[in-house]
Amino acid sequence: MTAAGFVVRNAIRNKRRALLTVLSVAVSLFLFTTLQTALREMTNPAESDQSALRVITRHRVSLANVLPERYLHRIRQIDGVEAVTKFTWFGGIYQDERNFFPQFAVDPESIFKVFTEAKVDPLQLDAFLRERNAAVVGIKTMERFGWKLGDRITLRGTIWDCNPELVIRAVYRGGIDETNLMFHHDYFDELMGRLGITGTFWIRVRSPDVVQSVIDAIDQSFRNSEAETKTETERAFQLGFISMFGNIRMLIGSISTVIVFTIILVTASTMSMAIRERIREIAVLKALGFNGRHLFGFILAESFGLAMAGGLLGCVGAWALYSNIDIYTITRGFFIKFEVTPHILVSGLLIAGALGVISCVAPARAAIRTSVVAGLKELD
Repeated sequence: MTAAGFVVRNAIRNKRRALLTVLSVAVSLFLFTTLQTALREMTNPAESDQSALRVITRHRVSLANVLPERYLHRIRQIDGVEAVTKFTWFGGIYQDERNFFPQFAVDPESIFKVFTEAKVDPLQLDAFLRERNAAVVGIKTMERFGWKLGDRITLRGTIWDCNPELVIRAVYRGGIDETNLMFHHDYFDELMGRLGITGTFWIRVRSPDVVQSVIDAIDQSFRNSEAETKTETERAFQLGFISMFGNIRMLIGSISTVIVFTIILVTASTMSMAIRERIREIAVLKALGFNGRHLFGFILAESFGLAMAGGLLGCVGAWALYSNIDIYTITRGFFIKFEVTPHILVSGLLIAGALGVISCVAPARAAIRTSVVAGLKELD
């Protein structure tokens, strides 16, 4: 019998225990992969060349405060600004509170000059521009609810005291987020009684070189005004928005640490039991001339093999699962995508490898230090 065959036969000697050990590692690393992917999606918003050209102006105090819409004209005059649109979060309910998707009141003429990567059929865009209660919807939200052009929907206001009745006239594709619904800010103003406010301004600048100068110019322009502004890049704005949920990174990091620590204890316990049952066989191997290095190699290979089998099953299984399901529909729009990156996969497999090594060290050391006589007496 070869050394590899000897290790494999020992590993599957107790098939039920081997299977449970592999499954426990697999489930733990599946959870680890899922949590790390969720953390990445929440704290590392997607970027593109076009998004790098966008900056957002909001109230300096918080997102809950609104800005006067008259700021739009002054922002438009700043050197380096190519397009600007009012952008107000509506946050209404469509039929049921579980049907969440992003909704915004925007300037129809300029919205696609700011979001240049989003593509709309010219005829649909013309219909969207002409009708005051028209809406343009991202393709993912259209598919999620089975909507088609011409459908009428009503959003029930929760933040704002109005219920827009909208007609879907256009569908956009492309860009980072294909889930938004956008309708005319003028229609929103009409429903709200012409308050003359907006939530934010989204601005497209001429080139990456002028981003900082535009940010400084906008905030300087409204300093000491009734509503001072805070302007930042799209990425900084998204990260600031996510930070309102709390320290997600620490929370998920803590849960992942507990998972890894627990599975180390479980695997170490399993290996201890497996080696203790074989203490007499180990003594026989010693008597036949196998030294401590050989015995440690056999035990390490068995432990490492079981852990890596669980790691491959858990990590690669998570990758295969999330690559073939519609995460947007399943999470009701909370996650737009859920990509298990190579970095996360490798991290999970490295943990599995480390698990296999760490869990066998203590039981292997105890078995090797046991004398041949003591080992032979152990189960007599």
